[in-house]
Amino acid sequence: MNVQTEQAKRPVITIVLVIINAAVWCIMEFFGDTQDGAFIAKYGGMYLEIIDTGEWYRLFISMFLHFGAEHLANNMILLAAAGSKLENAAGSFQYLVIYLGAGLLGNVLSLYHMFQTGDYAVSAGASGAVFGIIGALVWTAVRNKGSIEGLSVKGLLLMIALCMYYGITTAGVNNWAHAGGAAGGFFLCVLLYRKRQNA
Repeated sequence: MNVQTEQAKRPVITIVLVIINAAVWCIMEFFGDTQDGAFIAKYGGMYLEIIDTGEWYRLFISMFLHFGAEHLANNMILLAAAGSKLENAAGSFQYLVIYLGAGLLGNVLSLYHMFQTGDYAVSAGASGAVFGIIGALVWTAVRNKGSIEGLSVKGLLLMIALCMYYGITTAGVNNWAHAGGAAGGFFLCVLLYRKRQNA
């Protein structure tokens, strides 16, 4: 009975995150062109030269900015689908910590790569955090005999591999944020996830 109650809970944090991301995009789009890198950089996108002046808060803010409607939609569809499963499995607080922590870790790895290569591209989006959710689901599946809510370890790893392959073969995709987010989500979940006992 308790298990059914847990499964019936609405994924409140996931819903709120989707709303925040969509609202930020709508506001940004109202005042300018969200597909313009200079516009995104001006209002919080990750950009090496600006962050190097001390604006480290961009590592966080850039997680809620998106380049156009398609970029937003792709991330929010994955967030809604995968996030609701992780929130239900791990709990709302742990889920939020994993989401934000993985997103930040992904951005830190991306920034490190920018410093190493001198890449001056503007970066933004929730995909590092979304990859963190998928990475975290891998661990929850491992802890639950190989699957969680219909998702298997093999299926989740294949999803990560396909998404990374798409990123590698497509211009303008921040693969370092994706890789860092997935790894960060996995290890944060190792620390935070506690398998629930059936009552």
